[in-house]
Amino acid sequence: MSSITIPLKLINLQDDGFHLLVEIVIFKQSHLAVLDTGASRSVFDKTLLEQHLTENPSAEEPSTDESYATTLFSTSNTLTATVPVLKLGSLKLKKYAAVGLDLQSVNETYQQLGHPVIAGIIGGDILVQYRGVINYKKLTLKLYK
Repeated sequence: MSSITIPLKLINLQDDGFHLLVEIVIFKQSHLAVLDTGASRSVFDKTLLEQHLTENPSAEEPSTDESYATTLFSTSNTLTATVPVLKLGSLKLKKYAAVGLDLQSVNETYQQLGHPVIAGIIGGDILVQYRGVINYKKLTLKLYK
């Protein structure tokens, strides 16, 4: 069984807690995502999905589904789409069934606190399937193939 170790970034939410950020590659572009062990499902910024799916006619068209995902941040309108490749470190998830949420308010809050914007939230679907282990001392995420 091989493992993949991915570096994490810890950000302080003005002494109101912490978030872990992980680098992801989606649509061949590097972005940051929150690592959220409490999220049942990984989600991505709805605008990012819409932008790339409109530019890429071979990608599946998004469909509306209002009850598909719940995360720490939102339970509003969602869309579903197939992302050709999602990368976390050297892990490549092909034809990933993505859920899109409006992450604008999260990103506005992050920017007000001086943190980078995020493109998504990595949740339990990926963490459970690849037996994710978070090491806070080393600030790493280990996934097992």
